[in-house]
Amino acid sequence: MSDYELFALSPLDGRYARTVDSLREYMSEYALFRDRVGVEIAYLRALSQHTGLVRKLTAAEDQFLLSILELFSTGAAQRIQMLERETRHDVKAVEYFLRERFENTTLQDLASWLHFGLTSEDVNQTAIAFALLESRDVVILPELDKVLTRLKQLAQTNAATPMLARTHGQPAVPTTLGKELANYYARLRVQYTRLRSHKFTAKLTGAVGNFNALAAAAPKVDWLTFHTQFLDSLGLAPSLHNTQLMPYDNWIQYFDALRLTNSILLDFVQDLWRYISDDWLRQKVEQVQVGSSTMPQKVNPIDFENAEGNLGLANALWEFFARKLPVSRLQRDLSDSTTRRTFGVAFGHSLVAWQSILHGLDKIEPDPENLRAALEAHWEIIAEGAQTILRAAGVPDAYEQLKTLTRGKTLTRNAYLVWVDTLALPDAVREQLRALSPTSYLGLAEQLTHKALEE
Repeated sequence: MSDYELFALSPLDGRYARTVDSLREYMSEYALFRDRVGVEIAYLRALSQHTGLVRKLTAAEDQFLLSILELFSTGAAQRIQMLERETRHDVKAVEYFLRERFENTTLQDLASWLHFGLTSEDVNQTAIAFALLESRDVVILPELDKVLTRLKQLAQTNAATPMLARTHGQPAVPTTLGKELANYYARLRVQYTRLRSHKFTAKLTGAVGNFNALAAAAPKVDWLTFHTQFLDSLGLAPSLHNTQLMPYDNWIQYFDALRLTNSILLDFVQDLWRYISDDWLRQKVEQVQVGSSTMPQKVNPIDFENAEGNLGLANALWEFFARKLPVSRLQRDLSDSTTRRTFGVAFGHSLVAWQSILHGLDKIEPDPENLRAALEAHWEIIAEGAQTILRAAGVPDAYEQLKTLTRGKTLTRNAYLVWVDTLALPDAVREQLRALSPTSYLGLAEQLTHKALEE
């Protein structure tokens, strides 16, 4: 660990720095500088190609523009940072940086067309929307897919593994381990699909959202069509109804899907923690690890506990964004700007949590003996099935009989079978009752597992 990591205020830049490295390419200050440069260059090229306002670029000039972005480096970012300190304006610093690059080149005459008719938020929100898009496709979805894939494997393997289910914390009826895992898989798949299909919006509508400067300077240009085509070329959707700010509603919809994803995973890891606590799941022992500084026998579910904490931190930010960003005084205030700089923190804690879950899933396996023992210790959990069979056979007080037999009691196999033999029933019904057991009364659990995993 470097000295910088040791003294980092955030664990994302210290303890978890390597875990979140993939996000730095999209969510760092460096990435924001680079993407602003990219928007300005793309905009100038589009003015040249589609409006007739800017002269046509030669092939060499076009390649030179593209190379500024392709060769963007920490040195370039540091120069923009220096210009920002002088100007006290982040986007103007980008414009001045590009003007410097145009000096003593054939593009020098086009410097005045940089940032033409735009406001800072046209550049900022487009750059950030593009970063959200790229980070989703390159980092977020692939990492979430790893969790889904591992969860699906565990659910398939354990589709028929009987397990005690609880409602209100009390023994309820049997299920299978695979079915419980498949429930989470099905929920997560819905959110994965939402995330994957989300179309990020951006805008180039000017200082108060009306294309004022562009319409005044070049009234013959169809700026509405240009706006749509330009953003579409970046993989973004146009937002037309804006103030100086594009409303953040669209981005918040994406964040809300991430928040719900994390909430589902929080539910998931808490259940796994309980299954481990009940000894239904075993954790693989890694000899070099220590579970407790004083209790040598401990194998703690640290990965799931770590995930729980990081999921909570990420969701606190997603929830804050949903409260903060839709509200801006009149045309805008700058409180959203500092808020946006923490997007990467929310993504970072999510990523740490998801990787912790993956580590945890790779270290657990069911304990068949303890799973079966928990079921066999609670024959009262088949009371639901028994009273339903009796109802189907026309026994009027079926529920009441089972309530008397089981409510608040622990029933053994022998006690259950003795009770069955006391009933005056047709042989076929009696055999149905005798066939019930905690390990066989599983309903359609296995079938539902496979169905969830196929969808």
